[in-house]
Amino acid sequence: MAGVPMDQREGWIWFDGEFKPWKDAKIHVLTHGLHYASSVFEGERAYGGEIFKSREHSERLIRSAATLDMNMPWSVDQIEEAKRAVLEKNGLVDAYVRPVVWRGSEELSVPARNNTIHFAIAAWVWPSYFSVEEKLKGIRLEWSKWKRPSPETIPSSAKAAGLYMICTLSKDAAMANGYADALMLDYRGYVAEATGANVFFIKGKDITTPTPDCFLDGITRRTLIELAKQHGYSITERHIKPEELDQFDECFLTGTAAEVTPVSEIGQFRFKPAEGCRTLIDAYAKAVQPKRAAAE
Repeated sequence: MAGVPMDQREGWIWFDGEFKPWKDAKIHVLTHGLHYASSVFEGERAYGGEIFKSREHSERLIRSAATLDMNMPWSVDQIEEAKRAVLEKNGLVDAYVRPVVWRGSEELSVPARNNTIHFAIAAWVWPSYFSVEEKLKGIRLEWSKWKRPSPETIPSSAKAAGLYMICTLSKDAAMANGYADALMLDYRGYVAEATGANVFFIKGKDITTPTPDCFLDGITRRTLIELAKQHGYSITERHIKPEELDQFDECFLTGTAAEVTPVSEIGQFRFKPAEGCRTLIDAYAKAVQPKRAAAE
């Protein structure tokens, strides 16, 4: 279904507890979530019919909603059941899963306590964020002009829709300049993350990654930290200055959409995907598809 607009696809979307035909899953133009970004979401992947780290995603969705003062009327168990039903209803085995929660349209002003909390889940076939060709050679990143704000100014621990505005601006600008993505600094000038993925740097058997104190500590990020330790790598989480990047040999991004994607270039810095990236790409593939890995 590549190239088909998202609102014109075929299938079923779980919407407030019932299935609606894909094209009929609509909200009003004066919905609070549209005007004031009172919305949170998750990005998840199903491999072989099983959503990887599904329960962790459901738990984070509820935490994100609570952070935005939205009291979710669905439990983790109910969310888990609904996600499984979405895959089954749409006949999907390998798929991207998108739960989203938002405030409705009862009132349209900054206060939102009287607005209904809505919840929908969609799923569709979506290949890896970056193509195989890009992964093999490493993608190119430019520096974003936008910085991750202080956690005193935004709810940085939540996967909230409004936090992605500067990500969209950064990625669109990077792609217009011939890059695959952009790397963002934080408000202090330290390396933060890409527009939708966390970043890691490798030197020998040592891996260094930014401390997630003003951006999302990704579920895939935490997974890769554990996998790296299992494969003999040491992990250091610390603040990284941009000028330090010439100390590292390899670089990669992690995220549900990006999975594990090597990086060859960040602005003036160059990296060469090698043993570290290959090891972790393979380890992650085996972790998300254990049945397939066992069969091989």
